[in-house]
Amino acid sequence: MGIAVILAAIVAACLWQREAVDYLVYLWGARQEFSHGPLLPLLALWLMWRKRGLLAELPRGVIAPGVAVVALGAGIVLLGDMSALMSIVHYGLVVMICGLIIAWLGPRSLPHIWLSLLLLFLAIPLPNFILNNLSTELQLMSSQLGVAIIRLFGVSVSLDGNVIDLGEYKLEVAAACDGLRYLFPLITLAFVMAYFYRAPLWKRALVFAASIPLSIAMNGLRVGTIGLLVERWGIGMAEGFFHEFQGWVMFMLSAMLLLVEIMVLSRIGGTWKSWRTEFGLDPAVPFAGPSTLARLTPAVASASGLAIAVAVSAMLAPKRIDSPPARPDFTRLSMNEGSWTGRRDRLDGIYLDALKLDDYVLADFNATGRPPVNLYVAYYNSQRKGESAHSPRSCIPGGGWHISDIAPRAINIAGAGTLSVNRVVIERGDIKQIVYYWFDQRGRVLTNEYLVKWYIFWDSLTRNRTDGAMLRLTAPVLAGKSEADADQTLEDFARTLVPALRPYIPT
Repeated sequence: MGIAVILAAIVAACLWQREAVDYLVYLWGARQEFSHGPLLPLLALWLMWRKRGLLAELPRGVIAPGVAVVALGAGIVLLGDMSALMSIVHYGLVVMICGLIIAWLGPRSLPHIWLSLLLLFLAIPLPNFILNNLSTELQLMSSQLGVAIIRLFGVSVSLDGNVIDLGEYKLEVAAACDGLRYLFPLITLAFVMAYFYRAPLWKRALVFAASIPLSIAMNGLRVGTIGLLVERWGIGMAEGFFHEFQGWVMFMLSAMLLLVEIMVLSRIGGTWKSWRTEFGLDPAVPFAGPSTLARLTPAVASASGLAIAVAVSAMLAPKRIDSPPARPDFTRLSMNEGSWTGRRDRLDGIYLDALKLDDYVLADFNATGRPPVNLYVAYYNSQRKGESAHSPRSCIPGGGWHISDIAPRAINIAGAGTLSVNRVVIERGDIKQIVYYWFDQRGRVLTNEYLVKWYIFWDSLTRNRTDGAMLRLTAPVLAGKSEADADQTLEDFARTLVPALRPYIPT
């Protein structure tokens, strides 16, 4: 009866946040770096099941801890529901589930089930804005390692950002080859290995820590191997089944190297005996008598009742809807401002589907004697649950551009004060461009992506608004000209166009 009540509470919480649960399942299937996610709850249940006899003997009469953790999780879910981060909702649901488990097994079970609870958290993908920045860094590291390996074999190769130039062929180390698909599964595997490894703490910590540089190195080796195969047999070696098979082989090699590391560490000090001894499971603890785990205790009833009450109340309550101010759409924006004349462009459907914006303007502006300036503004009526402005810092490398410098910059605009922007120098081959971008969020001009997320969350709570825009200006560094010339062009353009954009972005 107790287990049935807990399952009912979990189902109620998932129905309450069905959109978040569907998105989590989607991420598990769509992102290979999280494809191991569905296995972790099953592993957590199996680990608890092995200790069922021991857990049944522990006292379980304390009500407050489980109820408190469920209440904390429900609060996190409610906060996440009003923010733009779906991950907050995911973590809140996991906290609620952990609270139900603590109410079921009792707080004294924590020393025996902490790994199972931690595995539930490891099944949750990190927020996209963190993943995108991490992916960019790993792409560049993998590119550099791959090129170093290719050069070891005497092959002439150059590197431009994340594009490997082999002469006849150019290989882009894109997001699919950033190494995240190794990093997260291998970290999880190493953590489980370290848990079961019967050795001093420093050896177990070393096994876990080694998984991070190992995954980066193996991905660099994969990139280098692909480059050598492409140089020898053509571009087909970097596509289709063979490309995916290489990834699988490299991951299996990484897992084997972790086992080799355990063997080497065990031989230090002469402790190695056998795999069963050094890397084994604790024996399962059977029931000494009839199980008490299925009974409905006051703690289970209280925690489950709270979870069901919160979920049902939230589902029955009126939906919270953003209330952005009325604004004209960008079709009314003049393409003639001062000495600048613009020509509108359109985003392809594939980009619109990914960006999920509500309004945008994309245009190329020209003025006599000046380099052309590309203007892009993406506006969102609501930025809840992942539908928010994408940062150029994350998107630029996806187009094969290399970010060579990024720094803050201030522009004085008459009648509007100082405009703070991120100045980004991007390069691809012999082409160099200067990008200015910033976020205009409900009267705030922000350059920090993390502050953008915080104020979305805060304004959702206090103002019932999450509307906002991302603005980007791009100018090329022309042959024979300097970066200062492009900067001057962008600053003059900003002084002209930013005041004209003011009516289209509510404060």
